[in-house]
Amino acid sequence: MKIDINSDLGEGFGIYSAADDAGILALVSSANIACGFHAGDPVIMDRTVRLALERGADVGAHIGYADRQGFGRRPMSIDVRELEMMTLYQLGALRAIAEAAGHRLTHANFHGALGNLSFVDAEVAEVLLRAVRIFDRDLIFLGVPGTEAEKAAERHGLRVVRSFLADRAYDRQGLLVSRSVPGSVVKDPSRIHDRITRLLGDGTLETIDGGVLRMSVDSILVHSDTPGAVQLGETIRSAILAAGAQITPLSRL
Repeated sequence: MKIDINSDLGEGFGIYSAADDAGILALVSSANIACGFHAGDPVIMDRTVRLALERGADVGAHIGYADRQGFGRRPMSIDVRELEMMTLYQLGALRAIAEAAGHRLTHANFHGALGNLSFVDAEVAEVLLRAVRIFDRDLIFLGVPGTEAEKAAERHGLRVVRSFLADRAYDRQGLLVSRSVPGSVVKDPSRIHDRITRLLGDGTLETIDGGVLRMSVDSILVHSDTPGAVQLGETIRSAILAAGAQITPLSRL
């Protein structure tokens, strides 16, 4: 069994940093790099790409709303044509920086409120994943299984790598529980270890209301901006290795 560990990185701006990117890149196999909209700037993008290259990690575009102050987690009313152009813009920016550094773009995913909308809104998912396919049909889509985004990616012939968010609660439909709901963020490392062990063992996960959700996953996410993210990454690595899996960049799964 091969499992990727991915993390959303490069989520700073100027002299400000949201996470220990270097520490996390020592633990993960794929990096989803902010492309300057919800976070990031050209210098941070370049630095993160080069760190990923040094560590042998894949590089993907982490695409979000243009909402730095809200970290891309606030819903925005944007028409679908603009969403398409925003997606292409961010993909193009990161590809240029990656190729200048001698790396290549392997995948894409969507951040925060934009990602959450793509899970449930078929029209938005269609536009976003069509833009990814138009840009590069060989890009992998890193997404949450069972969502409208996954369905749209498959319709467009994109390869899908299914990601599990180790520190987030799920409902019975397989969707992420809103961060405004108590218990939506799992903070106990031992509980995160147990969740991964169970998921890689029998393919099930306990939902926030005590139900059982069956889920197939290829990759596990470390949220870089979560307090104690490096410890969380170490916990995830430990659980994967204890399950007998090999940690592998998503492009080589």
